[in-house]
Amino acid sequence: MSLSIKDHEIDIVIGALRSDLTSFMSEWRPIFSRFHLIIVKDPDLKEELKIPEGFNLDVYKKPDIDCVVGTSTSTIFSGYSCRYFGYLVSRKKYIISVDDDCYPAKDNKGILVDAVAQHITNLTTPATPFFFNTLYDPFTEGADFVRGYPFSLRSGVQCALSCGLWLNLADYDAPTQALKPEERNSRYVDAVLTVPARSLMPISGINIAFNREVIGPALLPSLRLGGEGKFRWETMEDIWSGMCVKVACDHLGLGVKTGMPYVWRNDRGDAIASLRKEWEGVKLMEEVVPFFQSVRLPREATTTEDCVAEVANVVKEQLGSKDPIFARAAKAMVDWVMLWKSVGSSTSSPGA
Repeated sequence: MSLSIKDHEIDIVIGALRSDLTSFMSEWRPIFSRFHLIIVKDPDLKEELKIPEGFNLDVYKKPDIDCVVGTSTSTIFSGYSCRYFGYLVSRKKYIISVDDDCYPAKDNKGILVDAVAQHITNLTTPATPFFFNTLYDPFTEGADFVRGYPFSLRSGVQCALSCGLWLNLADYDAPTQALKPEERNSRYVDAVLTVPARSLMPISGINIAFNREVIGPALLPSLRLGGEGKFRWETMEDIWSGMCVKVACDHLGLGVKTGMPYVWRNDRGDAIASLRKEWEGVKLMEEVVPFFQSVRLPREATTTEDCVAEVANVVKEQLGSKDPIFARAAKAMVDWVMLWKSVGSSTSSPGA
């Protein structure tokens, strides 16, 4: 792990959708025991949590969520969305987010992957979004910039988001899961790369890390906020959130990396049931992606909060008339920034 990062600067956020976390916590103990953990219990989960002793952690349950954001707002933090509450209440510079159906992976040599250390390495070494290096991350030990890479761009930019991957059960959508029920990912690729500027990517909250002080407000459950009563958006909202955060990073000159670290993800959920819940969202995303590809923000947007507000304005103007979900999502994005500020989750300007 980078010597410039202290353990107390990191929060590990875990959304608890299962009551018994004994196996999960025990598997992660060698890695997590050094850090402060924020465990957010899904408000819809009725059973009491079972958490082994020996961890430095805070557990948030429905009464705690109600107390922080009010009962009228707390409903947005159910299901997978409970992780966003952890982002909201954290006061640390860096957040690592791991779902409770994921376990530490092993690399090609059978060595346990320290996902926290790899995420922090990604976040504390420069990103290179403006010119692709064909040896992937030039800051990895044993690598460098290839011939023809402009020297003026070799210093890179600050990395704000690290997107890890998954062994065993990859993060497929419901149609792919239904068509390939036996599909498993066994390929461990020892590589990290910077996602090029102006290129979008699907971002999964299952295994990510980010600089909360720089880009925190852009990771938001706006589809959940905007979509209550129409579709269940919990499987799509981190995709929307990911496009918001990528647009903000591109505008602010920040980097996004993907690749290592891997986690081992177990099966959970029924693909056909998920398909029924998310199909309308899958169809609407075909309109959303071209929209986000076209978004350009004004120079006046100098903070992440500004970027979210500007994206919300364009969502309302260009997508709001196509489906009410987008108008509600635009309002929800503005509401989220206001909530972020009211709870005291302030951010710094990029590079601060």
